[in-house]
Amino acid sequence: MMGRLAAYWVYGGALAGLLGLGLLWLAAPEMSAPLAAVALLLPLYMLHQFEEHNDDRFRRFFNTLIGGGREVLTVPAVFVINIGGVWLVYFIAIALAGRVDLGLGLIAVYGTLVNAVVHLAAAAAKRRYNPGLATAVVFFLPAGIAALWLVTATGEAGPIEHAIGLAVAVGIHAVIVAYALRRRRSLGG
Repeated sequence: MMGRLAAYWVYGGALAGLLGLGLLWLAAPEMSAPLAAVALLLPLYMLHQFEEHNDDRFRRFFNTLIGGGREVLTVPAVFVINIGGVWLVYFIAIALAGRVDLGLGLIAVYGTLVNAVVHLAAAAAKRRYNPGLATAVVFFLPAGIAALWLVTATGEAGPIEHAIGLAVAVGIHAVIVAYALRRRRSLGG
């Protein structure tokens, strides 16, 4: 069962993203604008993941680009990265922003913006589309910049919250690359 869940998570995630947008539409009037902007990032990310991972496109692209055709990014790894490194991390960031410190919502904000920058940098370097680029541009840049501005404008996000948000975002991406490079070495590349 876990194999099927790992292989097909993105389809349920896309539907959950649509449901999340609807639930947010209902809940947003009860939330502050900065918190709503942070909460919006998770369902948008789920829709981004559909563009990125539908038909296993990102994993195949990544394995070609980074692995030289070798499987440096496995199906279970993609599942763990996206469910643990995105859904769980974003849920925790949204919960912390709503219950503890709004500034900790910057974890999701920087996660979104760093991912957009990675997609843009890859597109510029390779001079071609990469899976996830369209939603990174259409969803992540405007929503991420708006959330950054709204959270920062409250004065509740100081240098520490910005540093935590950026460190978590860069850290997650660095772990993915380190994992892939370690697998590539172990596979003889």
